[in-house]
Amino acid sequence: MKEDADMRVVLTIVGKDKVGITAKVSNALAEMNINIININQNIMQGFFNMVLIADMSEANVPIAEAGDKMAALGEEIGVEIRLQSEEIFSAMHRI
Repeated sequence: MKEDADMRVVLTIVGKDKVGITAKVSNALAEMNINIININQNIMQGFFNMVLIADMSEANVPIAEAGDKMAALGEEIGVEIRLQSEEIFSAMHRI
């Protein structure tokens, strides 16, 4: 399936920095066949911040289920993970 802007999602991950956050998020996305397009991450005063853009055009789960799975992973590893469609994310952050 070709990449379509409607199939793109934005994940935001925020929490206290610890080993393995990026690996666990990447593995969870791979299990759902969600392709990472871009990652921007940094650590500020011990807090981990990541914005990740991914393509769901080949995903094996619907967006709502992917969001639930990522939120549950966040709880498990002690960070907040939100997954939104790129369109909704952009509309919410438009100036």
